[in-house]
Amino acid sequence: MTFAFVFPGQGSQSVGMLAQLAAEEPLVQETFAEASEALGYDLWQLCQQGPEDALGSTERTQPAMLAAGVATWRVWRSHGGPLPVAMAGHSLGEYSALVCAGVLDFKTAVSLVQFRGQAMQAAVPVGQGAMAAILGLADEDVVAVCEAVAATAGVVQAANFNSPGQVVIAGAAAAVAQAIEALKAKGAKRAIPLPVSVPSHSALMAPAAEALQQKLGEVTFNASQVPDIYTVDVQTHGAADSIRAALVQQLVKPVRWTQTVRAILDGGATTLVECGPGRVLTGLNRRIEKNKDISMLAIEDAASLQQALAACRSDS
Repeated sequence: MTFAFVFPGQGSQSVGMLAQLAAEEPLVQETFAEASEALGYDLWQLCQQGPEDALGSTERTQPAMLAAGVATWRVWRSHGGPLPVAMAGHSLGEYSALVCAGVLDFKTAVSLVQFRGQAMQAAVPVGQGAMAAILGLADEDVVAVCEAVAATAGVVQAANFNSPGQVVIAGAAAAVAQAIEALKAKGAKRAIPLPVSVPSHSALMAPAAEALQQKLGEVTFNASQVPDIYTVDVQTHGAADSIRAALVQQLVKPVRWTQTVRAILDGGATTLVECGPGRVLTGLNRRIEKNKDISMLAIEDAASLQQALAACRSDS
């Protein structure tokens, strides 16, 4: 039996996250202190006290989720947690996976994702972009409707293939609103506008992708200790230029989470462990793979840490 780690991205943050784990594991706050030094503000205080709208700002959410994933990983390793056979991250979570696999230096990654968030927000002013979760339609139906609407209304496209029957769309606010109505007419069970400030993984992020490409050229990438599967093409990438290209493309192309999880399981993993706050990915993973013999775990406090350690030590 083998296990893989997955790292959550934006949307899993919450005020008070990791407080229970931090109460017993000093490494959590130590990791956040490192991030705070790179950022120039107290990231742990923001995560514990809010306000929620400040934590939800893209340029602050991204370092917060990165630090949360890395802190949880460090606690895992400090308890003798073994290396997984593979890693993957959902959107921003790919940067957490890169740090934990030894590819990126943590402080470098903190500054990088802060820059990424700023570039994404600068690309599309608040209010001009939108995202929505579409439930109950096949992937191909969502893609077809978005393409039809985009032909006349502006940019709108599938941004996240999260699980069977759950696709997130992104684009210009007016085009997303029109697509929501068209998708409901097509038979979508629900269409839920998301409280986000940028239309991630859409063509509107092209200016941010260009800025990120330049920034990534200054960053050193090390050899990976664990294979990382990138959601933009559901492949592993070892060479620095190949990693850079995947991270740039990720901004403008969809997160193929369903395919990524399938690839991890097809590779032999029998346990998936979500590393970081919340259980968003665990819920998606269970909808992707309903086989009860496949374990879906999440580490977010001391109890769930011990459960995962016990399961994965027996796996390894």
